[in-house]
Amino acid sequence: MSKYIHIPVDALTEEQATFELEDLAHEIKHHNELYHQKDTPEISDAAFDKLFQRNQAIEKKFPHLKREDSPSQFVGSAPAAVFSKIPHGVPMLSLNNGFSKEHIVDFIKKICRFLSLSENALEFIAEPKIDGVSTNLLYENGFLTKGATRGDGKVGEDITNNLKTIKDIPHKIHGGNIPKRIEIRGEIYITKNDFLELNQSREKEEENLFANPRNAAAGSLRQLDSTITASRPLRFFAYGYGLHQDKSFNTEQEFLDQLKKWAFPIPTTYRLCKTLDDMLDFHAFMEKERAKLSYDIDGVVYKINQIHLQERLGIISRTPRWAIAHKFTAEQAITFLQNITIQVGRTGTLTPVAELAPVNVGGVIVTRASLHNEDEIKRKDIRIGDMVKIQRAGDVIPQIVGVIVDQRPIHSEEFIFPDHCPVCGSHTIRESDEAIRRCTGGLICSAQIIERLRHFVSRDAFDIDGLGYKHIERFYQEGLIKTPTDIFHLKNKINILETLEGWGKQSIKNLLESIEKRRTISLDRFIYALGIRQIGQRTSGLIAKHYKTYDQWYKSMISSSRDNNEDREELVNIDGIGPSTVNDIISFFTEPHNLSLLENLIKEIEIENISSHSNNNLLLSGKTLVFTGTLNTMSRTEAKALAEKLGATVTSSVSKQTDFVIIGSDAGSKANKATSLGVKILNETEWIKLTTSTN
Repeated sequence: MSKYIHIPVDALTEEQATFELEDLAHEIKHHNELYHQKDTPEISDAAFDKLFQRNQAIEKKFPHLKREDSPSQFVGSAPAAVFSKIPHGVPMLSLNNGFSKEHIVDFIKKICRFLSLSENALEFIAEPKIDGVSTNLLYENGFLTKGATRGDGKVGEDITNNLKTIKDIPHKIHGGNIPKRIEIRGEIYITKNDFLELNQSREKEEENLFANPRNAAAGSLRQLDSTITASRPLRFFAYGYGLHQDKSFNTEQEFLDQLKKWAFPIPTTYRLCKTLDDMLDFHAFMEKERAKLSYDIDGVVYKINQIHLQERLGIISRTPRWAIAHKFTAEQAITFLQNITIQVGRTGTLTPVAELAPVNVGGVIVTRASLHNEDEIKRKDIRIGDMVKIQRAGDVIPQIVGVIVDQRPIHSEEFIFPDHCPVCGSHTIRESDEAIRRCTGGLICSAQIIERLRHFVSRDAFDIDGLGYKHIERFYQEGLIKTPTDIFHLKNKINILETLEGWGKQSIKNLLESIEKRRTISLDRFIYALGIRQIGQRTSGLIAKHYKTYDQWYKSMISSSRDNNEDREELVNIDGIGPSTVNDIISFFTEPHNLSLLENLIKEIEIENISSHSNNNLLLSGKTLVFTGTLNTMSRTEAKALAEKLGATVTSSVSKQTDFVIIGSDAGSKANKATSLGVKILNETEWIKLTTSTN
C-alpha cells in the first residue's frame, strides 16, 4: 500500500500524487486479477471501491498525472489464459460511484450543463445494484451464441457453455421485436439462502468455503467443467445492453419492459424518478429493505431514462456520463489516537498523520488516518489520547470524523503544530492564502531531497529501473547521491557500491546499464523530472509543445525571471497554465542552485526536441479550435467533447495557431481577435455542418 495513503487528496503534493497513482495502479491490478481471474479476493468489495475512488479523486485533482495503465482506463482484469477470448461488440463500462446526496446533485448538474437542459427535462430509472458477476450474452437471430465475462471491458472470457447451464438465461428469445444481433448485459448471482446451503455442503465434504455469495458465483462460473457450474445454484438478472441492431425502444423503461417480454428476469424493484427527491427516496427505501432481499445489493444505480440523451452524453474513458452508482452508507468505528506525526513532502509540505490503535473499519484494519492540516486539527479539536470516530467513505483514506469528548483524558492538551521542520529543523512558514505549512529548508532538508530524487527517477520522468525509494534513500545516506546529476556519476563509484549489502556485480551492472539507457530523454519528461511545483505531466507537455527545444525554453525562462514582460506573457498565454503556475516556474529559475543543477545535468544527457504528431484518421486531427459566446443547439462542454472526439484540440485563447473560432451569440473579444489575425470564423450552423460532414 502507498506510503501516502493516509494523506487526503487535497493535501497531496504533485510528487506524492505521482507515486501514489503508481502504487494504486499496481495494487488495483493485483486485486482485479484475484477478483476476476482467480476468484480469491483478499479485500472486501467496499475496500476495493475505496481504492478505486482514491485513484479517481487523485486523477481529478491532477488530471495531467493520469497514467497509461490507470485503473480508470480499464474495467476488471485481462482474461485468464485458460479461457478463450471474446471481444465485446460494445465495451462493457463501469460506473462512477456516489456516496452522498451532494454527489448525486453534482451528477445531475453536470448532465444539465452538458446538455443545456433543465432538471425537469430529465427522467431517471433507479434500480438496485446487484452484487454479482457481470456477464455479456450475445444473441443472433434470437439464439444465444456467445457468453462472456466482463474481462477488461473490451475482451472477456468465453464461458458460453457454463452460462447455458443457468436456468434464468434463455437459450432463445421468444416474442416480438427480436433484433438480428443484441448483447444482453446482466449479473450472475447466488441468493443468500442458496449460498448458506452451498457452504454447508462444502463444509461436510471438507472443501474450502466461499467468502461470500459473489465469490461463490464467480468461482462457479469460471469452471472448465460445465457440469460443476450446472450443479451450483446460479441465478441471473438482466440490466442493460451493448451491441444492438434494430433497436425498438426509446427509453430505459421500455427496454426493461422488452426484457420481461423476452423472458429475461429483471429486478422486481425499480422506479421511474422525475426528481432528485424521487431518487433519494428510492435509495433510502432500498437501504432499509436490503436485509429483506434474497440477494445482496450494495447500492442503487441511476440511469438517464431517455436513450437519445444517453447517446448525446456518451462516455468518459471507462464510465458513462449518463449513469452512476449511489453506494450505501460507509461503516464507522471508534479507536484510540496514540500520536500525531508530521510527514514532509518533496516541496516541503508538512502533513499531520494520526497514529491509531488498530481497528477494523469495513473489513480493513486501520492504523493511520489523515488529519489534513493544522486548521482541521483545530476545527475538530483533535488531541493525542482522544477516542476518535473513524470513517472510510468514498475514499480509501480513513478520516477522523469526530472526537468522543466525554472520554477525553483530564490532562489532555491541544496539539501545537510545529513551527520547525521535524526532519531538518528549519523554520516552517504558511502563506496567507494557503492551508498548508512548508519547511523552508529546501535542499538542506533530507526529506525533500530524497522525495525529489525519487521523483527524478520515477516512471514518467527518467524512468530508471533499479532505483526504487529504498535504494534512493540508502544511496543518499551513504553519500553516493546528493543531486540528480550524481545518478549519472554512479559508474565512477562501483567500488563503494560493491561494499553495500545486497549489491553484487550483476545488480550493479544492471543498474548502470539502466542509467545509461536513460541519458536521452524527451523535453516534456525532462521538464517534469525537475520537480517544479505544480508542473505535472500535462503542464510539462504543454510547455514542451510550445517551446519545442530545451534551449528555447531555458532562454525564455531566464529572460522571464529577469522581468522580461514579453517572455513572461508568452508563458502566461499558454492555454492551461495559470498565473500561480507561472510564478512557480519563475521562482525555480531565480534560484541559483537550480540553475547550477541544470547546467550540470545537460552535460550528462541529451534532450530530444518535441515534434507534433496527429492522427490522420480523423478529419479534424491537428486542428485547433476556440469556442466563444453561447451556443443554442448544445452546451460548450458538449461541443468541446464532440470536437475532441473528431480529433481537434480545443483551447481557450485565440492565436495565429488557431484554425477555427466558433462563435455563438454574444461573442466578444475572441471573435475580434480572430478577425484581426485572419483566423477563420464559423457560426453555429457552419460548425454543426462541419461536424456532421466529418462523422
